[in-house]
Amino acid sequence: MSAVLDDSAQKQLFLDARTFNKFQPRAVDDATLQALVDLLKWAPTSMNSQPGRFVFVRSPEAKALLRPALMGGNVDKTMAAPLTVIVAYDTAFHEQLPTQFPAMPGARDMFAADAGFAQATAFRNSSLQGAYLIMAARALGLDVGPMSGFDNAAIDKAFFPDGQWKSNFLINLGYGDASGNWPRGPRLPFEAVARIA
Repeated sequence: MSAVLDDSAQKQLFLDARTFNKFQPRAVDDATLQALVDLLKWAPTSMNSQPGRFVFVRSPEAKALLRPALMGGNVDKTMAAPLTVIVAYDTAFHEQLPTQFPAMPGARDMFAADAGFAQATAFRNSSLQGAYLIMAARALGLDVGPMSGFDNAAIDKAFFPDGQWKSNFLINLGYGDASGNWPRGPRLPFEAVARIA
């Protein structure tokens, strides 16, 4: 049985963690990004499908491609962040299933034959993987600012012109500056969000 994480770990991952709107002018190096992906990839996806794909937008040229797709309120904070992750999904994720999920030899063909099922699976599981990225980032001492508020079609045209990958959501990533945080919002109580059946 797994051990319960101590209070400090729980605080870092959940209780004290915040959505950051402002970041320190401190770069996130390639080794940290590699460690981030190497950590989050171990979290579960259905049939080990792993449809999530991650584009780390850091260069001025890449940020210039990203900028026109952002809603007005997201422009300044995203351009100032050390980098922004495009959490996307691979519409052809099922092509990897023969090696990634050999326990079910027909898994690839099941998705290849049903585009709607494949799309729903890719979107759902890439959303999970984006959440895993948030938690892995916090575990590695990084801060995050996940967001919607952008034009998916514009992102896809700029970054995924062949159409195989599709954007899901964005995450600003770096070392947070708490001066940009809003007051923490309340959370709904157990009784409003959960039911024991």
